[in-house]
Amino acid sequence: MGQILRSYRSREHPGTAKKAEAHLGGSGLNLLINNARVMPESTLESATAADMLAMYKINVVGPMFTGQAFLPLLKKAEQKSTQTGLSCSKAAIINVSTIGGSIGNTPRLATFPVISYRCTKAALNMLTRCQSVTHKEDWILCIALHPGWVKTELGTAKAELTVEDSVQGILKVLSTLSEKHHGIIVDWTERTVPW
Repeated sequence: MGQILRSYRSREHPGTAKKAEAHLGGSGLNLLINNARVMPESTLESATAADMLAMYKINVVGPMFTGQAFLPLLKKAEQKSTQTGLSCSKAAIINVSTIGGSIGNTPRLATFPVISYRCTKAALNMLTRCQSVTHKEDWILCIALHPGWVKTELGTAKAELTVEDSVQGILKVLSTLSEKHHGIIVDWTERTVPW
């Protein structure tokens, strides 16, 4: 599948893309996964401007700047590829999102009382859509991916998925992504998540 690199603070650490370029030895970057997750509890009554701005910086600004910083490497991988169509083996930006950011299928607020997180993940979904429109002419696949509600420190023991199940599902989905997924949100089972 090529090189996989995860980063979300490339603008704050401008050398990250340069280090990756040196490591890749001119081959370009096939797959960029933007994954950041900080989820402080906040409700409509308790959320503050500081909460919202901090989450926006992590969940939207970071992935946007990372996409900008690594775009030349993604374009290089696409140009060197002999494959046709869109895929993670050619060049792709995957933004890790959540069903909690879905406007069309919003989970109960009592279940996930994390307003600032949810709002910024909805904004990340729009960023993904904008990237898909802009980078289609560069043949760079752009999607948002919901990994599921996973049993982690942030996901809690109530979560429905083990880390292993989520990871196995994600790896399977990454291997099947194509033009039909460009610009949408899918989950770890490849189901489409409503915007």
